[in-house]
Amino acid sequence: MMKVSNGKTIRRLGWRSMKAARTRNLIAVLAIALTTVLFTSLFTIAMSINDGFQQSNFRQVGGFSHGGFKYLTEEQFNDLKDDPLIDQWGMRRFIGMPTEVPFNKSHVEVSYADANEAHWMYCDPVEGRLPQEGTDEAATDTHVLELLGVEPEIGARFTISFDVDGHTTTQTFTLCGWWEYDEAIVANHILIPKSRADAILDEVGTVPPGEDGMTGSWNLDVMLKSGSRHIANDIAQILENHGYQDQSAGAPDYIHTGVNWGYTGAQLSDNLDPSVVIAVAAMLLLIIFTGYLIIYNVFQISVTNDIRFYGLLKTIGTTPRQLRRIIRQQALTLSLAGIPLGLVLGWLIGGQLTPAIVSQLNGVVPMTSVSPVIFIGAALFSLVTVLLSCRKPGRIAGKVSPIEAVRYTEGGGIKRKTKKGRRGVSLLSMAWANLGRSRGKTAVTVTSLSLAVVLLTVTVNFTNGFDMDKYVSHFASSDFIVADAGQFQTGGDIFNTDMGIPQSVIDEINAQGGITDGGVIYGKTFDALEYVTEDWFRQNKEHFYTQEQMDNLIRLTGRNEEGLLADRIQLSGMSDFALDHLTVLEGDLSKLYEDGGRYVAAVYSDDDYGNPEMDSHWARLGDIVTVRYVEETEYVDPDTGIAYASPEDVPASANYVAQPVKYRDVEYEVAALVAVPISLSYRYYGADEFILNDQTFMQDSGTDSVMYYAFDTTDEANGAMEKFLADYTENVNPQFDYESKALYASEFEGMRSMFQLCGGALSFIVGLVGVLNFFNAILTGIIARKREFAVLQSIGMAGKQLKTMLVYEGLLYALGAAGISLVLTLIFGPVAFKAVGSMFWFFTYRLTLTPFLIVAPVFALLGVLVPLAVYRSVSKATIVERLREVD
Repeated sequence: MMKVSNGKTIRRLGWRSMKAARTRNLIAVLAIALTTVLFTSLFTIAMSINDGFQQSNFRQVGGFSHGGFKYLTEEQFNDLKDDPLIDQWGMRRFIGMPTEVPFNKSHVEVSYADANEAHWMYCDPVEGRLPQEGTDEAATDTHVLELLGVEPEIGARFTISFDVDGHTTTQTFTLCGWWEYDEAIVANHILIPKSRADAILDEVGTVPPGEDGMTGSWNLDVMLKSGSRHIANDIAQILENHGYQDQSAGAPDYIHTGVNWGYTGAQLSDNLDPSVVIAVAAMLLLIIFTGYLIIYNVFQISVTNDIRFYGLLKTIGTTPRQLRRIIRQQALTLSLAGIPLGLVLGWLIGGQLTPAIVSQLNGVVPMTSVSPVIFIGAALFSLVTVLLSCRKPGRIAGKVSPIEAVRYTEGGGIKRKTKKGRRGVSLLSMAWANLGRSRGKTAVTVTSLSLAVVLLTVTVNFTNGFDMDKYVSHFASSDFIVADAGQFQTGGDIFNTDMGIPQSVIDEINAQGGITDGGVIYGKTFDALEYVTEDWFRQNKEHFYTQEQMDNLIRLTGRNEEGLLADRIQLSGMSDFALDHLTVLEGDLSKLYEDGGRYVAAVYSDDDYGNPEMDSHWARLGDIVTVRYVEETEYVDPDTGIAYASPEDVPASANYVAQPVKYRDVEYEVAALVAVPISLSYRYYGADEFILNDQTFMQDSGTDSVMYYAFDTTDEANGAMEKFLADYTENVNPQFDYESKALYASEFEGMRSMFQLCGGALSFIVGLVGVLNFFNAILTGIIARKREFAVLQSIGMAGKQLKTMLVYEGLLYALGAAGISLVLTLIFGPVAFKAVGSMFWFFTYRLTLTPFLIVAPVFALLGVLVPLAVYRSVSKATIVERLREVD
């Protein structure tokens, strides 16, 4: 067999064939452009929201470095920073925090940070610069300066008092630079030179890492060479490279690490279970399939119209492979025009939609991504979709014989056995038979219509599944919670008598009226101990100490007669209202409602999904807990046996063991195991916690300091109370602050609206594709059969009957789409939303078919109107004119 080089001829044939059908080319270019618009706009919205989410997350985290190593010694820092997996590194040393007014409602940290670290923490001066070594300079943000009453001017002097590892110091600095305050960032920073940081540590006598385990220590944050794809693995590998690990806290080689959860790639890798993978893959396939439906229909129609041309080419020796090449060449040529147009339009549309979507979500930074991934990804998706879409039409063209091509009519290329029926032919049966003539086209049209309904139903079910009660109750158990401002601050003071809410404040709040129910939580302001086994003592504190530090701590911890170790205990007294908001894991809380009863509830930790962590406490149901209320303590040097009245009396070079000398032991029975809402908890951890009846708490401890006042109001009084508390805590009594359900509900609604807008936009685009395919199917079906319709009319079929038959066809399309969408929703809905529930802890699946019930009549209307409109256009020609037409 002789091979002939005819590539040039094939290309010329393809080009001339394409030139002969300019209208069809325009339709194909628009179809490709529409597909590319679909991909580009979706990618633009997704990437923009992802970037906005990440920026929002970074601000909550406090920076955008990939991860870090915390509380290092200087030796460990120097050992790790030059690892080959690290692209860039930054260093920070925390020195202290101011907590008194005016900083009681703001989280402000005084620290040293190098240039990289400052940049990653969003501390880039818009005026001035970072502080220089050997000076008294400091840089901060406009919020800190406003609280200090200092104008943001270079050279301004300001004085601030702050706590350094339990010691208060007052320092004066010269402002060398400042940046704009960003309320989304949790922590405000005052950055000082390393030399000044060392001087302050020397002044207060703190040797890193201090008593709190972190003051003055070296923190190493890094940017990884591999990016954010697998941060946790890279961090672990860096540790392993240098003989460290981050799994067994308390071990000599343990180093505490952090992964920036703000990176969505890091979150995805952490949650990469099969259900998430399937959900992501299904979404990508859905997007590709949507584009496929648009382009496939166009090329299928194109091949159908040109089938006689391809048959003639085969008579002169053109092979099926060459015919497929002609079609593919035409597709690629049309893509050169359609894809760039779609990229530009898609990016513009996505850029316009993104701000509208992001505006619905509080705290997400509005931005339109210009990532090359958008354009490369959209172009590749479109190109792959085009190539996939022209494969089947290419096979049809290659398989048809010259004789079949000459006689070709729509659906005629497929031979099927027909049944001889006894019943007469009705208009409905004719419509059904017409749909069966081109089953592929019918399947494409019905599927594209049904996808729009499925997507809309999924979107509505998805957003309806966002459970506001779950979300809001996670952060606020009652309509309002009032407390000392420090109680709401991250890293704030441990609750003390100065932070208690006086009865006068509660009376002023109650005087506003509208309160339906409320109660108080009493906090611990006294010394109290429990005695636990050494195993539990180690397990409970392994995250805070190295092995060496733990051994020394145990050596310096007092024991009782049974040899059990004394440990700090957290106690709170709750009124009935607060007890009602606890989650009972085991047991019965009823005994805690009895004043004076010697019963407690042991507090267990739980995760965001409400799953209890049953290894977070040693106490079990029915256990007897002995609480030692300490009234007087002495401090004994274990090496000399000398006792001192207070820690300050102990010589600086000596150690001491705290030993109660005057105390009361009270026994309680564990009546229940409970989880406490975050809003009613101490909001700091590290000690076993028990809850008592409020009256029992005051009686046994002798204290009545109120940590929280929580209450509900009527709907009518809610707004007025919100306004009162905002003014009261800001202007009248700024020592106190409040939280409310309304604030969290607003945040929740913004997030839900964002997803509704996103899903609505996607549903609209896919719905548009479905309607276009539906219109295409009806249009091409009628045009291809207009001679056939003329024949039917010539032998007696009335125009009204013909229109009725076409309406039946349209309604069958609509009915098929509705049926398929309902089945898909019922089958795949629960599976998809199980994956969603694993990603959103406040999601509860609730099936609603409202979108289906709304859209189904719309489809039915389209099924009636579109065939009638198309037929009206075609029927303008007379029957004779249509009979004379040559296809």
